[in-house]
Amino acid sequence: MTKAELIEKIAVGAGLSKADAARSLDTTLDSIKGALKKGQKVTLVGFGTFGVSKRKARLGRNPRTGQEIKIPAAKTPKFTAGKALKDALKK
Repeated sequence: MTKAELIEKIAVGAGLSKADAARSLDTTLDSIKGALKKGQKVTLVGFGTFGVSKRKARLGRNPRTGQEIKIPAAKTPKFTAGKALKDALKK
């Protein structure tokens, strides 16, 4: 599903115009990004939890040359599915 398809489903389901649905989705995504930037978790009960995972610096290899390279520490987003979402996918 693309973002445009999701916006259309939101518009139909909530009785909104596509422009209003797009603004709602963009605001929601921006709010989640903002919380993650601050190091906070975002929990949507029944859906899942968005969080930030920290990766340590490590050594890797350039696959083309085989040369060892340093990979810096990084923060990455992670998502953990909630029980209701997992159960919905089992059926």
